[in-house]
Amino acid sequence: MQVTGLTKSFGPRTLFANVSFRIGPGDRLAVAGRNGAGKTTLLRILAGLEDADSGSVSIPRGERVALHDQRPDAQAAGTVREYVEQGLSHARDAEERMAALEARMADGDHGAATMTEYDRAQSDLEAAGGYHWRAWVERVTRGLGLRDDHLDRPLASLSGGELTRASLARALAGRPQVLLLDEPTNHLDLDAMEWLEGIVKDIGAAVVIVSHDRWFLESTATSVLEIANGRAKHWPMGYSAFRRARAEEDAQQAVMAERRREEMERLERFVTRWRAGTKAKQAKSRARKLERLEPIAAPSRDKSLSFGFPKTERPGRVVLEADGLGVEVAGRSLVDGAGFTIERGQRVAVVGPNGAGKTTTVETLLGRRDAAAGRVSMGHKVLPSYFTQHAREYDGRKSLAETVKTGTSLTETEARTLLGRFLFSGEMADRLVEDLSGGERRRLGLVELVAEGGNLLVLDEPTNHLDVESREALEDALLAYDGTVILVSHDRALIDAVATHTLSLEEGTALMRAGGYGDLLAARQDGVGRDDASGSRSGTGGGGASGRARNGVGAPPAGKAARTKAPKGVRGDESSGGAADAPRRSNGRLAREVSKIEARIAGIEAEIAVVEAEVAEAGAAGDVDAVTRLGERHRELQEDLSYAMAEWEDRAAMLVEGG
Repeated sequence: MQVTGLTKSFGPRTLFANVSFRIGPGDRLAVAGRNGAGKTTLLRILAGLEDADSGSVSIPRGERVALHDQRPDAQAAGTVREYVEQGLSHARDAEERMAALEARMADGDHGAATMTEYDRAQSDLEAAGGYHWRAWVERVTRGLGLRDDHLDRPLASLSGGELTRASLARALAGRPQVLLLDEPTNHLDLDAMEWLEGIVKDIGAAVVIVSHDRWFLESTATSVLEIANGRAKHWPMGYSAFRRARAEEDAQQAVMAERRREEMERLERFVTRWRAGTKAKQAKSRARKLERLEPIAAPSRDKSLSFGFPKTERPGRVVLEADGLGVEVAGRSLVDGAGFTIERGQRVAVVGPNGAGKTTTVETLLGRRDAAAGRVSMGHKVLPSYFTQHAREYDGRKSLAETVKTGTSLTETEARTLLGRFLFSGEMADRLVEDLSGGERRRLGLVELVAEGGNLLVLDEPTNHLDVESREALEDALLAYDGTVILVSHDRALIDAVATHTLSLEEGTALMRAGGYGDLLAARQDGVGRDDASGSRSGTGGGGASGRARNGVGAPPAGKAARTKAPKGVRGDESSGGAADAPRRSNGRLAREVSKIEARIAGIEAEIAVVEAEVAEAGAAGDVDAVTRLGERHRELQEDLSYAMAEWEDRAAMLVEGG
């Protein structure tokens, strides 16, 4: 697929402009950007479902493009099997053509045209997976958690999550040459996510991925297309390398922007001081240089969510204890005979396949549902706060500030301050709740959770509708939280970074294990069963995909220490004839020194221009090592320039005073 100069606007707002990239077989391109940046719109343009304002999308003739839409058509007719097999209509067509041609050949038609047509149909069928295409469909549907008894159900009877999985199965089943995936891990359990990662890497298609799942992106993406502030940039590297490189580029740009600002201010001061004096000629030259200089823009990133939980009341050592616990729903046993203890400060991730009863078990632990057997006891001074995956019931006619104040002791100012930390600042706090999007409602729920001040946080899918930056803000807040956490989530990066334990619902019971998601995978591979719940690990977070993806974000890697050096041409001792001896210098010697310094300044400025051009070129190519090396050289040159300019000003002032 060759994409050239795509531009898309909605009214006066430009989503993105001049997007260009090429993607070949086996390439897997992650499209990164904040919510609303236009990622889904880009996928729909690539699929031919929407038109761009300008630009082109080119693919070779006969290549198939399949889109998995995070919002599939719920009104489509037919059964699940028929819907999924729509992606393989070319295989069914080739099979039917071969059957018809075989019947003609059986009747004696062996002409060249018939044989050529048969060879073409056979080639088409082989490209679609051969006679095993039906087995491939079953493999895909089972891998995504669609049971065999689901396939003959009417599509209209599926839940939202089941419909999304059917859409993903249809996209994969067709073995397209270009596969477009919009939030493919939504509504998948952990096993299905791992299966999908393997398929995406092995299918051999050109894949374009939009996802907030950092673990999935880290596992699958071979390059990244970042859309930010209406512009797109291609990074030819994996997801975690992209995050590091972008942070390093931002840091370099911030330094260059500050240096340029300082240089322009220095030139402006000199021009102002000497415009009408004896150095008017030099001032005029500096004024022309100042006119040619353009400010370097500081890195521009959208404001990100940033918050923390307040200090909580310290509960007893045992926060929650289950003994012989049985959990049932509609007469079906989900958990039987489970026993475990959750202690103060632990962060426990509840994991298991879809339908295992994670939410039901959590609500039983909280006393919102009756246990079928056994008992659950809450510890001394435990104050639970529950963040449910289902939308909270709000009075849509109230403002956000009024909603937060209701049921809390927060003042108007405190409520607005708290809302501001969740990106509801200024007049946004006066918006009506009924006008919020799904993601904004989730953020409002987090505001209320913080305001409640509980010392046991129970979070059921808290990252739904949150972008990567907001997920990382939640991760940081949970790591800093001094209470206890019970977390139900499909976000493997969040689990691995935050969880000190996992409570795994397996084969009708609940197994408590120490460690995060990576530790859970290792335990399953080694066949390790129940661990002592009291063996908590350190609460510093894990080192899984989240740690890899965030390495370096927000700060450049530690580099060489800033060097301190004296200005060139000036020694540190008084006997060297420095500034203190200026009155005794001859005007001729001062003039020669000024001239030499000016020549040195011109040389430094010329080298700076070359380095800045090389930094831009290396950044466009995604060469992280070159950007880092050139950035260090740029800082050294700017430092040299600062000293040279200060030295020039001193010598020029001495020359004027001496004259």
